Amino acid sequence: MPRIITLYVRWVDAFNRVVGRIVMFMIFVMIGVLLYASVSRTAFNAPLIWSIEVSQFMLAAYYLLGGAYAMQMGAHVRMDLFYSRWSDRTRAWVDALTILLLIVFLGALLTGGISSTEYALRYGEKSYTSWAPRLAPIKIVMTFGVFLMLLQSVSTLFKDIARARGVSLDRANASVERGTGE
Repeated sequence: MPRIITLYVRWVDAFNRVVGRIVMFMIFVMIGVLLYASVSRTAFNAPLIWSIEVSQFMLAAYYLLGGAYAMQMGAHVRMDLFYSRWSDRTRAWVDALTILLLIVFLGALLTGGISSTEYALRYGEKSYTSWAPRLAPIKIVMTFGVFLMLLQSVSTLFKDIARARGVSLDRANASVERGTGE
C-alpha cells in the first residue's frame, strides 16, 4: 500500500485509540451524576431538573465518540451466517463492500449533523424541557463523533483492501514507524 495510506491508517487509528480510551472513563462521570441526582432526590427531597438530560447528553457523547474506537477494536456486533465459512480474502472483500455502504451512510449522517449544528448555533436552539439547555454543544460533540467514525471507516476500508490483496497494514505501519515503509 502507498505510504500515504499507511500513514493515514496509523494516525487515524492512533487518534481514535486516544479519544476512545479517554471517553471510556466518561461512564464514571455519568454514574456520579446519576448517583448525585438519586441522593439529592431521596435524602434531601430536592430533585434535580437537569440530571437526566445531562446523563442523556453524556451517553450520546459516550457512544458516538467511542464508536470509532469500538470499530477499531472489532467490538461491534456482527451477524455470522456465512462469514466464518469464507476464506480470509473473501471476508476482506465483503468487509470492504459493507464498509463502503457504511461510509455512504456516515457521509449522509455527517451532512445532516453539520446542518443541524449550524441551525442550533445560528438560532440558539434549546431543548423543550423545563431545564431548557442549549443544544449546540451536544450537537457539536455528536457531529464530531460521526466524523471520527467516518475517518475510522475509511481506515478500515484501507485495511480490508490491503487484507484482500494479501497485505497487512499492521506490518506496514510497523515498517513506517521504523522508517522502512513502502
